[in-house]
Amino acid sequence: MTINPITLAHSKLLEDYYQQKQEIMQHFDYDPFSEETMKQRVSDLHNQSYDRVQLVSVLKQLNEKWHGDEAVFANIERLKDPTSVTVIGGQQAGLLTGPLYTIHKMISIITFAKKQEDALGIPVIPVFWIAGEDHDFAEINHIMVPQQQGKMRKHKIAHYVKEKQSMSHLPIDNQMTTDWLELLFKELDETIHTKKIYQQVKQALSHADTYVDFFAEITNVLFKGEGLVLIDSGNPMVRQLEKEYFQAMITQQPEISKDVYQSLQTVRRNGYSISVDVTKEDGHLFYHLNGERILLVKTDKEKWSGKNQECHFTTAELLEIAEKSPELLSNNVVTRPLMQECLFPTLAFMAGPGELGYWSILKPAFHALGYKMPPVLPRLSFTLLDRKSEKKVKQQGMDVGEVIRTGALQAKLSWIGSQLNPPLDTLVEQVKQSIEHVHQPLQGVAKSMGPDLEKLAEKNLTYLLQSVDYLQEALEKNLEEKHHQTIEMFDMLHVSLHPNNGLQERSWNAVSFINQYGENWIKDIINQSYTFKHFHYLVTL
Repeated sequence: MTINPITLAHSKLLEDYYQQKQEIMQHFDYDPFSEETMKQRVSDLHNQSYDRVQLVSVLKQLNEKWHGDEAVFANIERLKDPTSVTVIGGQQAGLLTGPLYTIHKMISIITFAKKQEDALGIPVIPVFWIAGEDHDFAEINHIMVPQQQGKMRKHKIAHYVKEKQSMSHLPIDNQMTTDWLELLFKELDETIHTKKIYQQVKQALSHADTYVDFFAEITNVLFKGEGLVLIDSGNPMVRQLEKEYFQAMITQQPEISKDVYQSLQTVRRNGYSISVDVTKEDGHLFYHLNGERILLVKTDKEKWSGKNQECHFTTAELLEIAEKSPELLSNNVVTRPLMQECLFPTLAFMAGPGELGYWSILKPAFHALGYKMPPVLPRLSFTLLDRKSEKKVKQQGMDVGEVIRTGALQAKLSWIGSQLNPPLDTLVEQVKQSIEHVHQPLQGVAKSMGPDLEKLAEKNLTYLLQSVDYLQEALEKNLEEKHHQTIEMFDMLHVSLHPNNGLQERSWNAVSFINQYGENWIKDIINQSYTFKHFHYLVTL
């Protein structure tokens, strides 16, 4: 295995963050790339208090249910140490862990935690926050599988969910999921790893009551020995830990909402695009009514309601709910980072590009609760390249970085056109120019005879040029049939390295690579050294 950084085009916000420009860095409390930052953060955390005993108790119960290994429980136990800190990040509970970027985030968390434990000489525990309170099943009910012609399709589970239930409480249909798995594995090429991974997935399913359980069980298989501690943010036991923090968020809502709204305006004025909208009236909490999450807004100084008037509370009533029935509340995109900070002594948060954007408006929300925002590190991103694809790229004289950035479809079209001498595109362009030149006298005569004939001559030229286009398409089709193997190779490279015209990590699922190479490539990537100043790496398997 070799790993090398690849340069990609970033959003303005991410690029400026890497360049540490003041326009964006002023919205964060720490420079995550400074060597002294983590030492300062440890010192700052000593001024905070955490209910480590109760947290450890809940984490043990959750990870026992998910069959965590000895390394997981050793790390949970180390959280009792008052000097210990965590590196944390999270994602939704996707099927078979969802898109590859979820695996990349877990790798990032584990790798950075190891690096900082060596540097700081204190326990640094990797934690993955499963966003179990999320209720959009359509976002996680499928994985993408490759198809021909540079495309991928959704392999979707047949489970129909009528209500917007949180994933922590949505029962998994064992038979439906088994059928879904069998269809998936029939599409995979059988290798020496297929039987093992299929059995592991089936065993994980047999232990799962919910989609969160299924996600956690598979995660513990893939990261065995790494000590990655999992937490389900939608679990009722976790809610009990959060009651006093919900109360703080309810009490401080005016300051949180007003200052986050103003922060968003400032960030946008500085030219950054943030994919989140907030108002001064947002409550930034959900209330769970009949199994559905209702977003709360503040309608008056002491009055709250559902965004669509589904429910109504006074501040006192909401505080009582937080105390007696915290499982009826959950966080939104603004308060979820705050809750992580309240529960865990967070050395650093591992963010995806989108998360970095909305975290850039949250500094005043942390301050409203008496915290500093933890250092925010952009997670690592990888493109996995098999040796066969690497060989094909070299044979065609292509630059693998360029294929990752823009795909292989343009290279395919250029190659098809080059199979004629002169190339087909050149020949067609020359013929069109000749037709236009020869046609000019007729256009001149038609113009002199009236506007109707002038329009007819223009239409006639259009038809002639369209006929050439039609012939070009027929010639290209013939070339494609003649050279279908080479063309399929270009399509294969495109779907592998630039699927759906984007990064591999956004479409591919880990199961395809585990089926081909087993699980060790994950550990091999973890064991590399990273500066975290490069976003993307090419991994040649």
